[in-house]
Amino acid sequence: MTKQLTNATDVADWVVAEGGAPTCAAGWARRRKDGSWCEGLGGAVDTFFDLASLTKPMTAVAFVRTGIPRRTPLGDVLPLSRGTESERTTLELLLAHRAGLEGHVALYLPLATGQPFDRKEALRTAADCRRPDAQGVVPEEGFAPVYSDLGFALVGEVLAGALDVADAGAAIDVLVVEKLGLSQELGTARELAARGIALEARVAPTEDVGFRGGVVRGIVHDENAWALTGSGGSGHAGMFGTLGAVLRFGEYVLDHEGELAWLLRERPGGTMRAGFDGKSASGSSAGTLASPRTYGHLGFTGTSLWIDPEAEAVVVLLSNRVHPTRTNAKLKDLRPVAHDALFALARASV
Repeated sequence: MTKQLTNATDVADWVVAEGGAPTCAAGWARRRKDGSWCEGLGGAVDTFFDLASLTKPMTAVAFVRTGIPRRTPLGDVLPLSRGTESERTTLELLLAHRAGLEGHVALYLPLATGQPFDRKEALRTAADCRRPDAQGVVPEEGFAPVYSDLGFALVGEVLAGALDVADAGAAIDVLVVEKLGLSQELGTARELAARGIALEARVAPTEDVGFRGGVVRGIVHDENAWALTGSGGSGHAGMFGTLGAVLRFGEYVLDHEGELAWLLRERPGGTMRAGFDGKSASGSSAGTLASPRTYGHLGFTGTSLWIDPEAEAVVVLLSNRVHPTRTNAKLKDLRPVAHDALFALARASV
């Protein structure tokens, strides 16, 4: 790094200049002693970004707000999962990546080859994809953690059923977006269009995906989420948002840690919590300034959210690093530096 990053705009501009992504927004927030928040935002602050897996923490928070007991077996609330390997797996373990499911299954493949797509059967496939090392009765704390979108896709279906809405994106809209007053800054492509927001004109483009007709813009980049919910949202991806909206979500989580305690608690066998990830002991993308208690999430499209309860600070980096292709991996090395700069700005603010 040759340039001193003295504000959030510097951070966003530096990520772009270093080739991390064509478009970037960066921000920090710090809670004052009176409970109010001080913020610093820079870069493409009015741009909507495909938040990718930042949808997962929103799904987890929405789940808490339903009041459904976390130890409810999936089959009790999702009839299509009955008879699958995941029927008796609790919703908590699905959210904590400890249900023994495979890391990834290309559920969308029929659409890529012009074949009919059976949504119900795809979800049953997700529920049946138990790993070879995770057989038999599920332990109380679950199997060894393996990061997987499949559990969140299934919990997303539970959310939709609980509220009798179209999909997980619509449930998050009711339980999170409206709660935080973010209807003009956060939502699925479908929900934002219904509010009159010209998302295609305001969103950062992602990747040129041939079988989907070219550059993806204003429709979720994740292929499985696109196959399952189209312009809506699955439990693992589908939300679009501005920098300010993601910062506000992070502030909400920090303000409600007590209510969300079971999501945020550390779990054996790895850093993954339920809907969030913790900071690893070394080499974390959160950077070096974040305390060991820091938690958050990354998104494949180039997004990140980290929350440090010791510093009472939130940092967010949003980008479209997958444009024009997902092979651009420069952001991996830039993220820790950017997060360090943002945490330093937050700490110096109050």
